[in-house]
Amino acid sequence: MKPPENQSPFGAGFMDDYFAEAEEHIVTVRRSLLTLEGALGSELPAAVLEELFRSCHSLKGISAMVELREAEMLAHHMESCLRAIRNHQVALTPVNFEALVVAGRTLETVVAAHRAGTPLPDIEEPVRQLRAFATPDGPGDSSGSIAADTTQGAPAGVARAPVPRWKVTFVPSAELVARGVKVDTVRARLLEIGQVLRVVPKVTAGGGIAFEFDLEAQDESKLSAWREDGVAYEPLAAVAPDVPSALLPGTTSEAFAAGTANFVRVDLSRLDDLMRLVGDMVVARARLADTLERVEEHVPFREWRALQEHNAGLERHLRDLREGVMRVRLVPVGEIFRRMPFVVRDLARDAGKRVRLDLAGGSTEIDKFLIERMMDPVIHLVRNAISHGIESPEQRVAAGKPAEGVIRLGASTSGESIVVEISDDGAGIDLPAVVARGRAAGLPVPAGPDDTSALLSLLCASGFSTRDEADRASGRGVGMAVVRSTVRELGGLLALDTAPGRGTTFRVTLPLTLAITDAIIAQVGDQVFAVPQSTVREVIEVDAAALRKIERNELLTYRGGTLPIVRLSRLFAIESDERPRFHAIVVGTGLAAVGLMVDRIAGQREIVVKTITDPLLRVDGISGATELGDGRLVLILDAQTLSRMQTGRQSPSEGVRT
Repeated sequence: MKPPENQSPFGAGFMDDYFAEAEEHIVTVRRSLLTLEGALGSELPAAVLEELFRSCHSLKGISAMVELREAEMLAHHMESCLRAIRNHQVALTPVNFEALVVAGRTLETVVAAHRAGTPLPDIEEPVRQLRAFATPDGPGDSSGSIAADTTQGAPAGVARAPVPRWKVTFVPSAELVARGVKVDTVRARLLEIGQVLRVVPKVTAGGGIAFEFDLEAQDESKLSAWREDGVAYEPLAAVAPDVPSALLPGTTSEAFAAGTANFVRVDLSRLDDLMRLVGDMVVARARLADTLERVEEHVPFREWRALQEHNAGLERHLRDLREGVMRVRLVPVGEIFRRMPFVVRDLARDAGKRVRLDLAGGSTEIDKFLIERMMDPVIHLVRNAISHGIESPEQRVAAGKPAEGVIRLGASTSGESIVVEISDDGAGIDLPAVVARGRAAGLPVPAGPDDTSALLSLLCASGFSTRDEADRASGRGVGMAVVRSTVRELGGLLALDTAPGRGTTFRVTLPLTLAITDAIIAQVGDQVFAVPQSTVREVIEVDAAALRKIERNELLTYRGGTLPIVRLSRLFAIESDERPRFHAIVVGTGLAAVGLMVDRIAGQREIVVKTITDPLLRVDGISGATELGDGRLVLILDAQTLSRMQTGRQSPSEGVRT
């Protein structure tokens, strides 16, 4: 079912809203199903069941509005099954739960295919399973199952018997409170017999208070029995059950109305355009500042001071604008994490392994663009952890480990960078097997177990795999190469730690945003470089006589320890005079700290980052380029890569930036 090519702008915008809202409900369905799986065989959490029911109900309604019948039908039957569970008509067994999972996955595929304009998947089998779920005694059952009120094959939205609605009024009193009858008591009773659509407190004529409930319920006898408890009721207009209550007049709660009024969905391309405009304004303001410096001596002091104040105000407002646009683009990294429980569940079941997923730092925020690009690499690393890392339950028990393996997925911020870690407590990387494969393929191999940089480069080589046959999770030899190229294109770093028998950790370091940042401008010979300020610990002035040479390295006594010095003039073959004193930009922390030796510091600037993505132009230690106010193009140093190159004693051509 492909969207019409001649769709109006209104229709296209409406479909964008549908896809955005459908994704929110699908995420809720995934999360709720995983929670229910952990409660199989015990009492199901009512709040989770209700949230899942409402998401399916909403998906049915919005899919009907856009005439996506397949999604509407799946959501309708899922809702019917959940209502049967909620009313204790059927039990949630592992087989029934699997039917819900299959239907939820198919529903997600239907929406994605509709969005991409590709053929929709067949929903006949998931629907059959759901019907069998809701009618456990077979097609001829009519014993109150929810399927009995569903005409098989009939499109959702066809009018059926209306659901009675009641206006229920409760007037509390001291006598009722003494008997334990309060508003919470009444609300709990109403929820047991039906669905509360709205509750509003009212002031009575005598100055007292009453509570009015809008209730959907079939059983009037219960309401009649509660009259002695201060409960009065009268009928309201009935509502067809297939019409989502959220779309009916008068049923939207004040909280829902307030929530929708505070959010606006904006296409990411519009934010990209806005960020580009802000970047152009930053460059234009830098050119203005450079021009003002040149004309200073030709302008009277009074006019010059006014120009300075206006320029400073413009800079301040532009910085606020830049930070505001960046905040709009930031979203929780939990958007990546939300897919992982289903990935882990499915792959662990296929591999016959027991795996638990631990998540941490999901509220850490990152640029939306990075979220979209990093989804597939993180999923692949999680798959690798299950396929290659976690052992079978029997192997783990034999090794003295718990039968259940653990994959940890966490995120944290470090300065203006975000670090995403994917780790497992599995067997670790089999170094001899990897080396043997690498040699057979004619690839450079690591010199020993401590050479993790060479090991990572080997694992990320295109076509390299330790599997003879491909399966659902791995074995094609392209996954790690894609992970490396994606992280590299985003200006990030990929690192690896592994220990035999204890597990493996992949660490991805990414900038919070790719657009605009503050930088220190430094000069080496006739070349000018920019160093992102977020990576700089401090800038120190150094006496050349204080340097000590050990083998090929130069060291400086620094804060009670030693600091390796990297001469950028030698690293990039730039002609520079030997100076008795120079500046060192200290980057990195702990054992990875180094001092980047430059001739002089030219100042601090706000720069627009242009990442270098062409593999023929990339150089280890250079992350991108920018334009200064005077029109000069300046290379941006990758401080983290330079630090790792120095600590690993590698030349730029041997760098491990991935």
